[in-house]
Amino acid sequence: MSLFDDSNAYQPLAARMRPRSLDDFVGQEHILGAGKPLRKAIETSSLHSMVLWGPPGVGKTTLARMVSDICDVHFQSISAVLAGVKDIREAIAVAKQQRQLTDRKTLLFIDEAHRFNKSQQDAFLPYVEDGTVIFVGATTENPSFELNNALLSRARIYKLQSLSVDQLVKVMERALKQAPGLKEMKLDADADVLNKLALAADGDARRALNILEVATDLATTTLITESIVEEVLGSDFKRFDKGGDIFYEQISALHKSVRGSSPDASLYWFARMLDGGCDPLYIARRVVRMASEDVGNADPRALQLALNAWEVQERLGSPEGELAIAQAIVYLASAAKSNAVYSAFSEAKADAHSQPSLEVPMHLRNAATKMMENMGYGDTYQYAHNYDDAFVAGESYFPRELADREYYHPVDRGLEARIAEKLDYLKKLNAASTSRRYDESDKAKDP
Repeated sequence: MSLFDDSNAYQPLAARMRPRSLDDFVGQEHILGAGKPLRKAIETSSLHSMVLWGPPGVGKTTLARMVSDICDVHFQSISAVLAGVKDIREAIAVAKQQRQLTDRKTLLFIDEAHRFNKSQQDAFLPYVEDGTVIFVGATTENPSFELNNALLSRARIYKLQSLSVDQLVKVMERALKQAPGLKEMKLDADADVLNKLALAADGDARRALNILEVATDLATTTLITESIVEEVLGSDFKRFDKGGDIFYEQISALHKSVRGSSPDASLYWFARMLDGGCDPLYIARRVVRMASEDVGNADPRALQLALNAWEVQERLGSPEGELAIAQAIVYLASAAKSNAVYSAFSEAKADAHSQPSLEVPMHLRNAATKMMENMGYGDTYQYAHNYDDAFVAGESYFPRELADREYYHPVDRGLEARIAEKLDYLKKLNAASTSRRYDESDKAKDP
């Protein structure tokens, strides 16, 4: 036997159990079910460039390999983690050679496609365009953020989903019965055991098979028992990709639950993120944002409570800090809601960005020197505390060009209802004033 003969080399269970046909592929019925466009394209060998987007262990690589086998096209694989432009050129050269010598198309599979930078992604474009390769990229990140528009316009995006517990159980049952090395052992496991393994795998078929393989190694009889599962799992297996799509989906769910005044759902998503390993300080910072964006002046106490929770987490750590954050989350979810400040600030920023650099009106400038005083700085400024209600009716604190702008519109909830009453009263005083700052008949008030 040759030293380089690897026909008997070890392969992980997940590799041994790669499905060979569409009927064996578990999950993704929304794109591979009977009559679905992708299934039709595979069955008729009408392949097109595509991006397979989904969490780890849902079958992206497996699907690409299976497509190449079913459609009888040459398969080439590049990992964007390790490859560069040189590797891309070499892969393209092989694809061209395949086309010339065998007239076979090449499916070029790019794993972790989001890791390629713009110039590396651009290197594919001419060869995708002229049909030299069928581009199939796999990514765990949102392709609309991570891949070039030029590349996306030439590929169809398919979103793959995490596998359900039932689907993972099916994958493991099939492995016990069919996998080389396992079927000969005639191993079995109770439904409760497989369910526990599936829950630990958290939607990831590769992880489910990896855990199952460890469990089979520890089995002393033909039955995989609860005690073996507990020994295998040991620590938490929950998937939480810090910085990836699942991360942002969960923080989005938390934010929307708070905004929607659902304290129970808010606590659930908070607990989910902690359970997955999210840093509580990150959540604390986001809770402060929620207090300003969605509660605002309807209940200003929410912001202080959020800041207090953040400080408790910094000072005491877990679990005391997490309880303080939970308290703040429940308060925010239960509080009166207003995004009036958030909306007002957004409008003000838009004006500041889109308008030219409007000068500060003379009456609002500070006359710090005699020269500035002689130039009219601060002329006609009215000191508000010298007036009833500390309010100068008819005065404007805007540049003349924006004199009638209104950004802040308090809602009729919580404390903002009282703020709205106060501002309405001041608006009426302004309307009744006979000496408005920017009246066309009296422009001299602001030289």
